[in-house]
Amino acid sequence: MKKMEDNSFDCVITDPPYGMSYQSNWRKEKHQEIVGDSKYPAHLIPEFKRIARKAVFSFCRWDNLIEVEKPKSFIVWVKNNHSSGDLLHEYGRKWEGILFYPLEEHTFNNRPADVIDSRRIPTLFHPTEKPVDLLKWLIRENTLKGDTILDPFMGSGTTLVAAKQLSRKATGIEISEEYCEIARKRLEETQVPIF
Repeated sequence: MKKMEDNSFDCVITDPPYGMSYQSNWRKEKHQEIVGDSKYPAHLIPEFKRIARKAVFSFCRWDNLIEVEKPKSFIVWVKNNHSSGDLLHEYGRKWEGILFYPLEEHTFNNRPADVIDSRRIPTLFHPTEKPVDLLKWLIRENTLKGDTILDPFMGSGTTLVAAKQLSRKATGIEISEEYCEIARKRLEETQVPIF
């Protein structure tokens, strides 16, 4: 990303590792450990803001707030399913946070509320996969057709799938070759709706 020019994309929308060394032990399907999940990458927020024109959205946990630059809004995604964490001494959260940093060219298509109710899907491709509809909501409310989106922690490509379905251009970066291949296949299978 350091080599990318300023304002290279309209939005950065990403779901980085939260710094919790996530490893699923309760689900039937087992996934590989998430690379780099020892610390939330707070140092990248200024870089995201540098390369975006309109806005930056970054998923996080509540305890990541002390590590990041103060966002303009903290969006709550209600997922109606317990999050990972200390199963013995921590309440089971049924929500995750999204940091929102609007930039100079940002405008809402419609001013949204800071709570999004979008049911979590059973994991299909990635242990922390987000619903396509949740990403479509973020994209639809903050971008226009033809806008460009960067997801520097692409995972299995959900942001790119949502962008394609909404006629936005998207670029993903992912360290895992396995997830890159999954994202490629998902994008090949994604149909662009005819309006």
